[in-house]
This record gives sequence, C-alpha cells and structure tokens, in this order.
Amino acid sequence: MSIRYLHAMIRTTDLEASHHFYTEGLGLVQTRRYDSEKGQFSLVYYATAEGEPEIELTYNWDDRTYSNGDQFGHLAFEVDDIYAVCEQLQRIGVTILRPPRDGHMAFIKDPNHISIELLQKGDSLPPQEPWISMENVGSW
Repeated sequence: MSIRYLHAMIRTTDLEASHHFYTEGLGLVQTRRYDSEKGQFSLVYYATAEGEPEIELTYNWDDRTYSNGDQFGHLAFEVDDIYAVCEQLQRIGVTILRPPRDGHMAFIKDPNHISIELLQKGDSLPPQEPWISMENVGSW
C-alpha cells in the first residue's frame, strides 16, 4: 500500500495576517489558491517548496469565530487505491465516516478523533460497490 502525506488544514479568520505569517515569518511559499463563490470559502496552500507537504488555510467568508482547538481541520494523505485502503481500514475496525462513493475522497478519524482525509492519486476511480450503496453512512 502506497501513501503520501499531503497537507494539514487549519481554519483562519484573518487570511491576510495568516498569509503574512506563513510567507514573511516562516518563509513558506503560496503554492495554490482556490476561492469558492458558491461555498463562500477560500483555500490557500503553503509549503517549504513546490511539491512538498502543505498547510491548507481555510477561510470561511462568514463571521464565524473559532476557539482554541477548533481551528485544526484534518490531515490529508494521497493513496494509490482508495477502495483498497478503505477496505483495509474496515478490516482493522476503523469506521469510514465519509465513504469513497465518488472514487476520489474519503474521511476517517484516528483513535484520538483527528480527522483524516484520503484522496485518490490521479483521476478518481470508477464508482464501485459497496461504496456507492453506503447512503446511510455519514457524509462530509
């Protein structure tokens, strides 16, 4: 099984101050940015260099606030076969919180309740059972 660490997600209420901290303070480079008009959020990624593991800053455009502890979102790992990884995790007793119905993404939690995102390497795999039938399982 091949797995590659991708990023950790942190929520921010001040994107400009965070950008300044990560670029000017730590010397990271902004590797990419995605702004969602429909979802009302921005995702900005920083790393030590292009292609290295990233920090994903999530900025929600509403007025919500975060107390210490709820800014951290999740760890993300890229996998060669998302279905095989989820099957292996189920075999050892892990609940798949957001099944890979789309052949691309799944969410689980570690024993410490840390969210972990699994992302299919490359293109999404074609939908397959039993994952597409798991409508009664939580979605993210």
